[in-house]
Amino acid sequence: MGKKKVIATILVSISMATTLLTGCTSSIRIGNSKKQIVFFSNKIEAVDTYNKLVEKFEAENPDIDVVVSAPPDATTVLKTRLVKGDAPDIISLSADRSFADFVDANILEDLSGKIDFSVIDPIYNQMLKALEIESVDGIYGVPYALNASGVIYNKDIFEELGLSIPKTWDEFLGLAQTVQDNGITPFYFTLKESWTSLPAWNTIASTLVSSDSFKKVNSKETTFNEIYSETTDKIMKLMKYGHSDNFGVGYNDGNTAFANGESAMYLQGSYAIPAILTVNPDLNLGMFPLPASNNEEENKLVSGVDVYFAITKDSKNKEESIRFINFLLEEENAKTYIDEQSAFSAVKGGVQEDSKFEVFDEFFENSRVVDFQDHYYPAELPASDMIQTYLLDGDKNKFLNNFQKEWLKANRQYIKE
Repeated sequence: MGKKKVIATILVSISMATTLLTGCTSSIRIGNSKKQIVFFSNKIEAVDTYNKLVEKFEAENPDIDVVVSAPPDATTVLKTRLVKGDAPDIISLSADRSFADFVDANILEDLSGKIDFSVIDPIYNQMLKALEIESVDGIYGVPYALNASGVIYNKDIFEELGLSIPKTWDEFLGLAQTVQDNGITPFYFTLKESWTSLPAWNTIASTLVSSDSFKKVNSKETTFNEIYSETTDKIMKLMKYGHSDNFGVGYNDGNTAFANGESAMYLQGSYAIPAILTVNPDLNLGMFPLPASNNEEENKLVSGVDVYFAITKDSKNKEESIRFINFLLEEENAKTYIDEQSAFSAVKGGVQEDSKFEVFDEFFENSRVVDFQDHYYPAELPASDMIQTYLLDGDKNKFLNNFQKEWLKANRQYIKE
């Protein structure tokens, strides 16, 4: 795909959002002695953590001021700023298809030889590289923090029923049946909001379907009717283990319900745990990967790059930005981030020691980790809406045909004739 097409796509996607533009200049001199770099993040919830790290960095680097900018609807604001020629110095976003679009549009600086990538687990560098639709030379993103999707569970209910962590799909369904037979709701679904279909979808599909499959769809070697058939069957089987109103409850209510012990399990991402514990700080919970396959060795932890760093080509403070990123990559600083944000680190040695995630240890240690499927979906693909509709009407063929059609439409510039 040509860079002009990507830039045109970005322009169209933000044409209604220019009023969100923030007026911060990315490079200014302060008293001719300091440089100010703008660190642009989509993590509103992490601002206090970033500011703590900034304070430490500025004490060690008195010639630099770092301004943390984390506006609502950050990706839209960022695209607006880029079009207006007001690029921040450092971009910090979640790794999805927008990263690939930025790379293809030649917006980001090649960081090869400028960042110490030796401190990062190579699997996460590979995840970022895999997002590129057409592989290009250079390294444009720095993986930093990860989240995970799977099964949040009530340890007290598991102990009461004598349940153990399931290792296979059949064990998982058997466990759900045991919970239901004991008069307890196995899963608390929140499908009033379509996006909440994605955690369960990702945990199943990401184990069963290789990310290489998307390029094979583009080259017409396969179709979603083939690669997603097993996933659609399996996610539907989970629905009978929900509560009485799977499509009438939203995410916040689901967090509250699970916090109050209204289900044994909750199919969500690790990011939901702080919200759950805000409702009930004493809840004894844990998390385990959803075992989507009956071959135990094939099951993986679904964990993607939730925070990556990149430097814009238009930054006038690249040297200072590199210093700040390398500072954030220091093990102690990376540990501060994951401890305060209940996250996982792409930095070697940055181990998450919270016992809630102890089941994940062997997966991280053995690199049995795979990225979220929806990180490969373009923004134009209404995946969550289509999955929600399928779970409502149960029409598998309609869903798969529609997914194929919408994918081809959203990726038409990459489809090989």
